[in-house]
Amino acid sequence: MTSATDPVPHTPVSPDWGPPTASPTPAPAAPLPDKAPRWSLPALIAILVLAAVLYSWNLSGSDMNTFYSGAIWAGTKSWKAWFFGSLDPGNFLTVDKPPFALMIMGLSCRVFGFGTWQMMAPEVVVALATIWILHSTVKRVWGHGAATVAALVLALTPITVAINRDNNPDTILVFLMVSGAALAFRATRDEKLLPLLGSAACFGLAFNTKLLAGWIALPAVFALYLYASKATWAKRAVNLALAAVVLAVSSFWWAIAVSLVPASDRPYIGGSTDGSAWDLIMGYDGLGRVFGGEGNGGGGGGGGGFSGSAGLGRMFNDILGGQISWLLPFSAIALVGGLVLCGRAPRTDLKRMALVLWGGWTLLHYVIFATAQGTMHPYYTTALAPGIAVLCGGGGAMLLEAFRTDKRWIWVLPAAFGITGIWAIVLLRRASGWNTWLWPAIGVLTVAGIVGMILFRSGNKARLLAASLAAAVVAALAGPTAYAATLPFGSSSGGGMRGGTNPTAGPSTGSGFGGGPGGGGASRGGFPGGGELPGAGQQGGGQQGGGQNSQAGGETGGGFPGGMNGEAPTGGANGQAPGGGNGQVTPGGGTGELPSGGAAPGGTGSGTGTGSGTGRAGGGGGFGGGGMGGSVSSDLITYLKKHMDGATWLLAVSNSQSASQIELSSNEPVISMWGFTGSDNAMTVAKLKELVKAGKLHYIQVGSGGMGMGGNNTLSSQVTAWVEKNGTAVKESAYSKSTTSSSSSSSSSSSSSSSQSTTSTLYRLDPSDVS
Repeated sequence: MTSATDPVPHTPVSPDWGPPTASPTPAPAAPLPDKAPRWSLPALIAILVLAAVLYSWNLSGSDMNTFYSGAIWAGTKSWKAWFFGSLDPGNFLTVDKPPFALMIMGLSCRVFGFGTWQMMAPEVVVALATIWILHSTVKRVWGHGAATVAALVLALTPITVAINRDNNPDTILVFLMVSGAALAFRATRDEKLLPLLGSAACFGLAFNTKLLAGWIALPAVFALYLYASKATWAKRAVNLALAAVVLAVSSFWWAIAVSLVPASDRPYIGGSTDGSAWDLIMGYDGLGRVFGGEGNGGGGGGGGGFSGSAGLGRMFNDILGGQISWLLPFSAIALVGGLVLCGRAPRTDLKRMALVLWGGWTLLHYVIFATAQGTMHPYYTTALAPGIAVLCGGGGAMLLEAFRTDKRWIWVLPAAFGITGIWAIVLLRRASGWNTWLWPAIGVLTVAGIVGMILFRSGNKARLLAASLAAAVVAALAGPTAYAATLPFGSSSGGGMRGGTNPTAGPSTGSGFGGGPGGGGASRGGFPGGGELPGAGQQGGGQQGGGQNSQAGGETGGGFPGGMNGEAPTGGANGQAPGGGNGQVTPGGGTGELPSGGAAPGGTGSGTGTGSGTGRAGGGGGFGGGGMGGSVSSDLITYLKKHMDGATWLLAVSNSQSASQIELSSNEPVISMWGFTGSDNAMTVAKLKELVKAGKLHYIQVGSGGMGMGGNNTLSSQVTAWVEKNGTAVKESAYSKSTTSSSSSSSSSSSSSSSQSTTSTLYRLDPSDVS
C-alpha cells in the first residue's frame, strides 16, 4: 500500500525529513517505516467525495453573484474584456478586483459554454485540490490520522462550503495561498530554492485574485523561512531577495499591463477614483479595507458593516460565530500546547516549523479580520479555515500523544474538547427553533467522549479509547456539519443569506447593516468583494430569515437602479425581482429595497422576491431561477434590442449590479455608469456625449435627484440634467403590453417633474441630440 498522496513507493526517510538514508536491506516481511495505513487513502477519497457533494449538489439551483457572472459572460464575448475583467463586452468599466479568478472561470465558459456548471467547475476543482494539498502537507509532519482530521475540518467549515458554491474569487484565493504556504514549507524543509520561488508566484497570483488579501499570510511564510531554514544567513538573504522579485512580478504584472494601455483605449477600472489599477490597489481594495474610509468608498463602514463591530471578539459574535468559530478555541489550545510540547526541539523541527507557519497564518487572518475598520463580509473568514484545520489535526495529534504518555497533560485534550462542546451548544442555542435536538446530542456525546478518554486512557483498552476519541471528534464536528448541510440540501430554515452575493451557511442568528446572515434570502448589500450597496446604509429591509418565499423588506420606491430608493431599470415581469430565484432577493436598494419593483418603466411590481421571470442568459442554461440573470421585463428587453440601431450597448444604468442583471437577461452589453458602489467616476457628460454622437449608445435610464446614492453626486446630477434636457423620454406604453393608464401617467409625470418623481425614466438619445 502506498501513501494516500504519493502514488508510488519511495525510499524510507529519516524522522526529520532529511536526505534519503542508506539502510540495511530489510527482511522481506518488514514494513516500510512510512507505510500508509490501509484506511488512509479510502478516508481521503471519502472526504473529497463528501466535499464534492457539499460544494456541487443542487448547484444549478443556487444563486450566483450576478456582478461576477456578468463579467465572466463578457469575457466569453471579448478577449479584451477577459483580460481587463470588464463588466461588459463593450469594455466601458471593469469589476473592482483584478481578473485572475474571472479569467479561470471565463476560460472554462469559453470552452464549454456559459452556464452555472461551466462557471463553477474550476471553483469546485480547486476547492478539492486545496483539501488534497492540506492533507499532504499535514501528513508529512504529523501522520495520516492528523491529515485526515485536518482535511475533514476544512471540508466541513460552514463558510468554506458556502463560498465554494459561489463564483466569488475567494475559493481560488484560498487555493493559491495554501499552495504558496505548502511550497514555502517544503522549501524550508528541503533547502530548495525552486519551491520558494513557486511559493512567491502563488502569493503573487493570490494578489491578482483579491489584492492585499492574498498577502495576509506572507509574514508567517517569511518568519518560517528566516527562522527555520538550514541555509546560511547570506544564502537566506539571497533566496528571499529572488523570491521577492518573483513576488513583485507575479503580483503587479496585470497592474503594469493596464497602466501601459492608454486610458482612452482601456475600460475604467472599477472601484478606483481615477480609472487606474494602482488607485484600486491602494484605496478601495487596499488599506481602506483595514483602516476604513480610504479610497473610493471601499473602505467605509466604520467597522460595523456586515460582520458586526470591529474587535478581537468579532469572530465569535452572532453573525460570524456559526460560520467560522466552531473550532477556533480548540485550534488555539492546540497551537499553544503544541508549541510547549516542542520544548527545546531544534529550530528545524518539522512540528515546530508547521506550528509557526500555520499558527502565524491563523493569527494574522484572525487579527486583521477581527479589527478591520473597513468592509468586512462574513465570507472573508474562509481564509481562516486552512489554519484552523491544520492546528486541529496536527496540534490535536500532539495533544493526544501527550494525553496518552504524560500525566501532566491528561486534562488538556479533554478540556479542549469540553470547551469546543460548550461553544457548539452556545452557537446552536443562538439559532432559536433550529434543529433543537442537536445541541443536547452534542452535549451528551462530548461528555461521553471525555469520560471515556479519561477512563480508558491506560491499560489494554485501545479500542475503547479510540471509540471515546471518535465520539468527542464527532461532537466537535456535528455543529459545523449541520450548518454546512443547509446549503446543498436546501433547509428552508437555514442558510441565512445563501445567495451568491453574500453567501453564508446555517440558520439566521445575526445581522449586519440590517442584513447579515439574518438578512433576507440572498440580500447582500455590499461590494462584490465587500462594502455597502450603491449608497446603501441599510440592506435587506431588516428582514429576518432566509426562507424560500422571502419578501423584499420595505416598500419598493422610485429612484435610479441601485440608487436612492433602490429602483430597478425595470419593474420586472409581474413586479418580480430580478435574480430572485427560489425566493431570494437581490441587492441594490439604498434603503433595503430590491433593485426592481415600484413604478419603474418595466411595470408596477410589488417587489416580491419570487424571481420566476423568464430572463435567460445565453450560452448554456437559464438563469432566471438561479440568480445569474434574473427576471427583467422581457417587453423592455425586446424593445431595446429592436431599437439598438447598431449601438454597442443596449442601455446605460447607474450601477454594476443592475447592469449585469440586464446584461445576462438580454445577452447584450450594458453600461454601468458608476460601478458597484455608484461612486466610480466612469461616466461624465463629455463621455456620454461622445458615445451618443458615435452612435454607440442610445438608451439611458435616469432617476430623480441623481443616479445613485453614495457616489459622485455632482457627476450624476450633471449627467441626469443633460439627459433630461436633450433626450426623449420613452413612455412605458411603447414597450409594455400590460401598461395601465396610471403607470403611463406616472412615467410621463416623471419626465416632466423629475425633482418630485419616485420612478426611473428611460430616455432615447441620438447623435442629433448632441450639440
